Amino acid sequence: MADVIAVLDKVSYKYPRSPGLVLRNISLEIYKGEFLGIIGPTGAGKSTLCLTLNGIVPQFYGGDFYGSVHVSGLDTVENPISKLACCVGSVFEDPETQLIATSVENEIAFPLENLKVPVDEIRRRIPRVLEMVRLSGYEKKSPAELSGGQKQRLAIAAGLAVQPSLLVLDEPTSQLDPVGAQEVFAVVRELNRQFGMTIVMCSHAAEEMAEHADRLALLAGGRLLALGTPDEIYPQVQLLEENQVRPPQVCSVFYSLRQKRLPVQNIPVRLEEGKQTLRSVLQGGRLLPPPAFPAPPAPHGTPLFSVKNLRHVYPDGTQALHGISLDIRKGEYVLIIGQNGAGKSTLVKHFLSILRPTEGSVMIDGVDTQQLKVSQLARRIGYVAQNPDNQIFNETVEKEVSFALTALGHSPQVVAERTLASLQAMGLEEVKDRHPLSLPKGERARVVIAAILAMQPEIIIFDEPTTGQDYRGARYILDISRQLHQMGKTVIVITHHLYLMPEYAQRVIVMGKGTILLDAPIRAAYHDTQTLESTFLTPPQAVLLAKELERLDGRAYPLLTPAELAGCFERQNGHLG
Repeated sequence: MADVIAVLDKVSYKYPRSPGLVLRNISLEIYKGEFLGIIGPTGAGKSTLCLTLNGIVPQFYGGDFYGSVHVSGLDTVENPISKLACCVGSVFEDPETQLIATSVENEIAFPLENLKVPVDEIRRRIPRVLEMVRLSGYEKKSPAELSGGQKQRLAIAAGLAVQPSLLVLDEPTSQLDPVGAQEVFAVVRELNRQFGMTIVMCSHAAEEMAEHADRLALLAGGRLLALGTPDEIYPQVQLLEENQVRPPQVCSVFYSLRQKRLPVQNIPVRLEEGKQTLRSVLQGGRLLPPPAFPAPPAPHGTPLFSVKNLRHVYPDGTQALHGISLDIRKGEYVLIIGQNGAGKSTLVKHFLSILRPTEGSVMIDGVDTQQLKVSQLARRIGYVAQNPDNQIFNETVEKEVSFALTALGHSPQVVAERTLASLQAMGLEEVKDRHPLSLPKGERARVVIAAILAMQPEIIIFDEPTTGQDYRGARYILDISRQLHQMGKTVIVITHHLYLMPEYAQRVIVMGKGTILLDAPIRAAYHDTQTLESTFLTPPQAVLLAKELERLDGRAYPLLTPAELAGCFERQNGHLG
């Protein structure tokens, strides 16, 4: 029997102003040296559960707390947070909220100084933890100069410096690009496997959790619904979908094949296992010919945006764009992908004239954007930033949605009509008198979108709209983007979440190091795995399984989704085998 490091016994909790319980009678043992993944939809109670482990709930937030939590033998209610911090390291979703020092080494020293650790011991610990998170040599760098993945690894290092027995991470990769996410998962796995650190991590990253976690705890509505290994939890596709949790795509594929009574003994949860299972299904089922997918409609007419030889150099000398040329026509739905630093956001900021070209030009309907004011462009282009909080500054939802309309001089009647229509379209009418920042992040994003819809722009740009969203929230926003596209709007989406986009995007532009690496219809782009991987983008598992199918069968299968892949199989002669 493994040693237990933490015990939650019949834990229930209600925040001071919340209408009901956020945690409901949760009992859970966490074993020393394990990697426990916490999964569930937004609002399930995952973050609150994490906060009970370091005493912040209930000591900081107050509220009504029932049951008990013990970590390393310490009661998290009876012992102060400062004492619990020596046992529990905490890393949150946004590393920016945790980093406050002027250098990497000072960031690590800060919590140690607060705990009155002797100076000589601090000096010994800094190089040790930097080596553990692969940041040796960065001691004198400012945290502001680090990449997103490096910042999160620094936050982990600061948590490790106090030598906790348990490290708690709440969505540590949700705001990172694929490279940063891989860095964080690699470091956390090394801490767990090599150094024996106990890990508790909340994450929506299903494929990564399947690879790294020892056990998964599924939360929904504040209740612990299921507890087991990834091989036990993720194959329960129906349970997960009923609770708005996305399983790994490989599970969805083989769950569907089992529903068709094909020979799937055990539903695999990892890609390599899926490839092996694919071979057995080929032996026991019949493979249909590759489907003929209609080509997306070819764009026609005069370009809406025309970019010619665009270069941009930032004041610090960073060359962000290197001679980019492209056209985007009215009514297109374009997906722009690439790792952080590829130049995606820099490119679209030129569309808005937020940035000016160092060389080259950006034209909208044949007019150089440098001849237009930002306010003129704002009437035609709506921009949804990655962090909705950066676009919110009014005290009520209704005022936020109506602000731009009023500022642009529309009549009170037009302002009222468009504001009401946008609130209704985004399902925000009931919260119109609430402060926008008091809403959950998913609803804050909808407030920003509602304000943009009220402007009735021709073009809408979504810059990482799915960051920090659970599967349901991400699909909700993307469904809105599709509705706008069906209304004739031109839609441009930037995202790292490739698995979400096959049902929405028509054209994909892959960027890397300030250049366009690939510009193609989505099926061709997703199946150009070599180009995607060259810019550290991982194709969806369904695509990788389709590539394996091509290798085994010898025919091209330009498939993008689990449903498309499962649709290529049927039972052999009406029976198995």
